[in-house]
Amino acid sequence: MISLEKISTSPPAELSKAGVKKERADLLDQLEKLQNLLVAESKHSLLIVLQGMDASGKDGLVRKVFREVSPAGVRVHSFKKPTDLEFAHDFLWRAHQVAPQKGMIQVFNRSHYEDILIQRVHNWIDENRIKQRIKHINNFEQLLLEENNTQVLKFYLHVSKERQEERLQERIDILRKNWKHNDGDWEERQHWDAYMEAYHTCFNECSPQIPWHIIPSDENWYKEYSVLKVIVETLNSLNMQYPPIEKD
Repeated sequence: MISLEKISTSPPAELSKAGVKKERADLLDQLEKLQNLLVAESKHSLLIVLQGMDASGKDGLVRKVFREVSPAGVRVHSFKKPTDLEFAHDFLWRAHQVAPQKGMIQVFNRSHYEDILIQRVHNWIDENRIKQRIKHINNFEQLLLEENNTQVLKFYLHVSKERQEERLQERIDILRKNWKHNDGDWEERQHWDAYMEAYHTCFNECSPQIPWHIIPSDENWYKEYSVLKVIVETLNSLNMQYPPIEKD
């Protein structure tokens, strides 16, 4: 069982920052090659789910992790408040619309999990409906895996409450970060404990066969390295091959 309070938000003390950055550079090079192979073979796809509290660094992570790969092979979708059209459908409709086709990497910056996180924290739906949605999410992710060879990687960016406050304050104090400021982020911060409880439910009841990766995120260099390592290991495990020229 995953318990966030038992997992540090900081890198292991024995790690060398310089050594990790060197290994991260090697992982970026590997990812560039593997992504090209993923597109060429077009037998698999990769869905990366990013969740975390505000200021956990989701946007920056996407920018740093995928900076060496072809933008033609990676798509990013940010899940915000549902539109009227999305509200008129089941809650997974908008997620299925942007699920990755074979050969593609799709990043969900926030995701279908928002529909059991914020809904639960603010008591917009009851616990019975939460349980129903968890069942539907499990079936949805299993469908992607079994029907489309979609590898689903789920990352929770584990930032401390203190570090989050520092980053939110930087958005007020530093001019180049002002555009990121949102009063709503400070309001949601007041529900920190409720969000932690809701996340525990996600980690321990949603798709146990597709586990969550809890990524210490107080330091960006370690966060980027940790996510890259999982992605590269997953793509390597697919044993992809370049297809030969078909002969008549």
